[in-house]
Amino acid sequence: MNKKIKIIFFDFDGVILDSMPIRDYGFRKIFENYPTNLVEELISYHHLNGGLSRFHKIKYFYNECLKQEISDEKIEAYASIFSKIMKQELINKKYLISQTVDFIERYHKKIIFHIVSGSEQKELRFLCEQLGISKYFESIEGSPTHKNDLVKNIILTKNYDKNEAILIGDSINDYNAASVNKIGFFGFNNEELKSKDKYLENFEQLEKILCH
Repeated sequence: MNKKIKIIFFDFDGVILDSMPIRDYGFRKIFENYPTNLVEELISYHHLNGGLSRFHKIKYFYNECLKQEISDEKIEAYASIFSKIMKQELINKKYLISQTVDFIERYHKKIIFHIVSGSEQKELRFLCEQLGISKYFESIEGSPTHKNDLVKNIILTKNYDKNEAILIGDSINDYNAASVNKIGFFGFNNEELKSKDKYLENFEQLEKILCH
């Protein structure tokens, strides 16, 4: 990167919060009356597509696993139950990824931070408030708006220089959101992303980059 990093877009799940096991539980719970093998097919898809919204994944389960259609109303009903489970479980600070939060606490006055997540926006903002981290971010944005558009809209609204912005994420969807918007990408917490642009084994590496 030619310019100094001044803006960082953070994915939420797997980067700031170690929420994957709880989200696995949520999908298994809302679909507990369906065949286990098909639910596990959804869980595998969920792991491969961490940046996609639950609305998309619920529809995927019906369309691709069950081979059935599903109405928007039914998707909303499942998503609402899923959200209640998440709000009950994920407000525990033990799920915060300490090295990420330490970095955010140290640098939030020097760098502009945004959260762009596949998590449902109201729930996401609730969790950040309960976890005590909302104050560190310029904005906290989630689904149903696609992550590609979340990043694009913030860049346009804030008139950011793309050469000064990066996205840190743990899924291929995060990489795609960065690529589409022509900003830098740093993979984290998913070794399959090591072949994409840059990869952070830890946040000390990013601090060294910032200090140069």
